[in-house]
Amino acid sequence: AVIELDQLHVPSRLARRMRGGQFQFTFDRDFRQVIRACAEPRRRESQTWITSSMIRAYERLHELGYAHSVEVWQMGELVGGLYGVALGGFFAGESMFHRERDASKAAVVRLVEHLRERGFHLFDIQQQTPHMAAMGAVELPRREFLRRVRAAVTVDVRFTKETD
Repeated sequence: AVIELDQLHVPSRLARRMRGGQFQFTFDRDFRQVIRACAEPRRRESQTWITSSMIRAYERLHELGYAHSVEVWQMGELVGGLYGVALGGFFAGESMFHRERDASKAAVVRLVEHLRERGFHLFDIQQQTPHMAAMGAVELPRREFLRRVRAAVTVDVRFTKETD
């Protein structure tokens, strides 16, 4: 599933919360804390799909400039975020978390804005969920998805500027 960067739907309650300044956003400020929060088992689950070896691999990808995080802060505390991998104009979201209502959805909104600002072409959210469908996520036929990935990875854009 993907979120078309020009077709994001922001639910009105979430838009109000974001306009109200309840959340502050950063990129790549605390990748380590974000991936570890994503790796915590969800409610009613005893384990997670994110293993310690995966965490080490993504941390290495982050050091190399491929893996990135979006942090959502509230009064100085990390309350949500997500991480993923950028290749050219393609961003693959891997996982997200929230400790405050709407924080992970706010991270998605801020990420889409950021990807548009930077000239990205494709945002892969991995799998469709009701929350992401409400924000405009769509399933693509496999052939079209692969065609768009091949095109997006050749686009010369960066997730962050050298001065960020």
